[in-house]
This record gives sequence, C-alpha cells and structure tokens, in this order.
Amino acid sequence: METKLYVGNLHFTVSDEKLKEMFSEAGEVVSVTIIKDRDSGRSKGFAFIEMSNQVEVEEAVRKYNEFEMNGRPLKVSIARPQEKYGRDAKRGGGRYDDRRRKDNRKRKKRDNRYQY
Repeated sequence: METKLYVGNLHFTVSDEKLKEMFSEAGEVVSVTIIKDRDSGRSKGFAFIEMSNQVEVEEAVRKYNEFEMNGRPLKVSIARPQEKYGRDAKRGGGRYDDRRRKDNRKRKKRDNRYQY
C-alpha cells in the first residue's frame, strides 16, 4: 500500500511547515519534501508527503485535491514509484563509440584483404 502523496501546483513560497500543518488535518504526516531546483534553491512547485497509513492517504486526496492554496488549485494524488536511472533504464544515452563496434564498422578492402 502506498503511503506517499504527490502534491503539485504549489506556490513557490509554500514551506514544509505549512504543508505539514495543513495535511496533518487528514492524518499523521511522517515527512514532507518540497522539491527544489539544485542551482537556485527555489521550489519547483511540487512536493511529496508521506502519511502513516493508506486510509489517511485516501482521506488527504479526497480533502485536498483541487483545494485552493495561495490562489492555486492543488493537484494531490498517490505518488508513483520513481523511475530507474542509469544503464537499466530504457532511455538512450551512452557514448557514441559504444554504438560503433568493431563488427559494425565498414570494411575497407586493401590488397584483397579486409581490414577493420
């Protein structure tokens, strides 16, 4: 059972304490993490909130989805698992040389012999 919430469309001035205070009305809040830009330190406009059990998560979604905070309607839903990164992820990447293996290189004919 998922106990983590995604909260989107946050105003950039909202603090961890404000979110914890607000969501504690739906149940016990374990943690609040506002995602921030690594360069500027400014909020990216979304957060993750971990609640203590599934019933509280469902109550928070019902209570706060489309709830207006600082003039913006919040988007509250159950958080999806984080996608894998690195070699196991099915996303491109890698070095150019990795694509050009010895077997795939064009052969050059020289003196009736093939060279790689």
